[in-house]
Amino acid sequence: MPKVFPALLLLVPLLSGCGSVSYYSQAISGHLSLMAKRQPIRQLLEQSTTDGVLKERLLLAQSIRDFASDTLKLPDNGSYRSFVPVEGEAVVWSLVATGKFSVEPKQWCYLVIGCASYRGYFDLGDAQRYKSKLEAEGLDVALDPVPAYSTLGWFDDPLPGTVIRWRDWQLAGLIFHELAHQRLYVTDNSAFNEAFANQVQQAGVARWLESARSPQEREAWQLSQQRQRAFVQLLMETRNRLKVLYGSSASELEKTRGKEAEFNRLTADYQRLKQRWDGYSGYDVWFQRRLNNARLASIATYEEWTPVFELLLKRANGKLEDFYAASERLGELPPAQRLVQIQALRRAAEY
Repeated sequence: MPKVFPALLLLVPLLSGCGSVSYYSQAISGHLSLMAKRQPIRQLLEQSTTDGVLKERLLLAQSIRDFASDTLKLPDNGSYRSFVPVEGEAVVWSLVATGKFSVEPKQWCYLVIGCASYRGYFDLGDAQRYKSKLEAEGLDVALDPVPAYSTLGWFDDPLPGTVIRWRDWQLAGLIFHELAHQRLYVTDNSAFNEAFANQVQQAGVARWLESARSPQEREAWQLSQQRQRAFVQLLMETRNRLKVLYGSSASELEKTRGKEAEFNRLTADYQRLKQRWDGYSGYDVWFQRRLNNARLASIATYEEWTPVFELLLKRANGKLEDFYAASERLGELPPAQRLVQIQALRRAAEY
């Protein structure tokens, strides 16, 4: 099943400047525990005791990693040159929160990386307790598994076992996306960072498939992208309608009823979309958890500025170095000026 979200960025709170001691404790211990278990992939490939299937996947991961630096000009360092066995679906858990009548995510601020629209937990129990606390305050909260994360190059991030058996192009996309965060990261702007990394991921996977994979695999990836775009469009349309409702003069009761109606409409629209896909059910899992504003805010963080970076790559005639330079210039602008420029680019992309 395709992943709707690329892997989330999480910088361990060793570099943070706010929050509770218990939050820092779980994050620091969780990260250090993961790092302690990693093994160099080159060493694993040389060991006769390494499972044959795992060896094949690790060889693939290293060829993808080489492509990332050699062809995509992403950082050439020790990230994703080691492997850590991890069971289950997550290495961390991402928590996003919004107001009851808001689609804008709550921000948590840290030193070095600035503010981000999510909070990461290695310990699921801690995440669930904090989720309950926020819900008791009347907030909408989403808690989702995250299969991998980036430390922005502060550490040599390992490749976790959560992703090693993903489809080949999904694995490639993960590595390209996370290395893109190491190439460019703008403080206090999650939407900018994720849209940039998404564009690097999309362009990178397309080029990797073109250079090294079969036409059948390229077609499968293209079909998955078409379905993902259609699904994300449904979610963004719902978010936009809710944003209008919440900003209106409607009463709290009217907003509550309108909110429920919009989520019911989203569910029905998705069922109609599946019929166009001949019943493909890859996104059913998204509806297995309660729908709320925070779920939509998570999507918007990744998708809001996607057209902007698509336009920048087009203007660069597909040349990644020129695209990186244009993105860096945009990221260096003062926040207010950057937003004005992004909004202008967004309008230009729509024509």
